[in-house]
Amino acid sequence: MNQIENQKLPPLPKPIVFFDGACPMCSREIAHYRKRRGADNIVWLDISKPGNDLDRYGISRDEAMSRFHVLDRERSWHTGAWGFVELWSQLPAYRWLAWVIKRAGLLPVLDAAYSRFARWRIRNRCTSSQACRS
Repeated sequence: MNQIENQKLPPLPKPIVFFDGACPMCSREIAHYRKRRGADNIVWLDISKPGNDLDRYGISRDEAMSRFHVLDRERSWHTGAWGFVELWSQLPAYRWLAWVIKRAGLLPVLDAAYSRFARWRIRNRCTSSQACRS
């Protein structure tokens, strides 16, 4: 490993939320979050648009489409329910919800439910539109 690879990358200025802007349900939900106080402290990256530079973050389009992803300031990935809790922890109106879910130990159960939903969403999206083929 060379010296550059051995160096820790600096923190990101803002966490990044990766979302499917071609999915009507996903777009509505993200639009809701983007209207909340604190949303300007988050980078919102629409993975359905060309030129979204996913390689820069080390994630493929298929991987990004398969689950909800959030990259925190320390460059740690949070996916599925963990991603939503990370997003909520960034928004003052939702911090209490993130705290309750973590404190109650609900993340594994919620993530299992989310995983089922994510598989259904991508299957449905790919049979009902051309968006997943672009």
